[in-house]
Amino acid sequence: MLEPFLGTWTLESSENFEAYLAQLGVPAAFRHLAALEKPRITIRAQGERVSIGTESSLKTTEISFRLGEVFDETTADNRKVKSIVTLDGGCLVHVQKWHGKETTIKRQIVDGKMVAKHAMNNVVSTRVYTKA
Repeated sequence: MLEPFLGTWTLESSENFEAYLAQLGVPAAFRHLAALEKPRITIRAQGERVSIGTESSLKTTEISFRLGEVFDETTADNRKVKSIVTLDGGCLVHVQKWHGKETTIKRQIVDGKMVAKHAMNNVVSTRVYTKA
């Protein structure tokens, strides 16, 4: 069910995000700045289309997709990836693939907060968001 994810979320806490960005290949200077950011994420649904917008002082991005369908995405760090977002056991699972690499962002609602686990190469970052 997508409904619990809908709305605007503000970052409350972040753990190991800079190490995760290093796994993605993000340059050190940008990693440090990105790790200091407190982004706002807005998740909306209109019919079968879902959009996830991320807003920070560094960059604003938005993706729009249908659950379970592969789509092209340009990430905040300018990677060109093939993405798919699915609902799996109450989790919103976002998989990005590029150049033989893969990362997963798994979002779930825990005690009214959105917990996002970003994983690549056995490095996991946990970011917790509160509803705005």
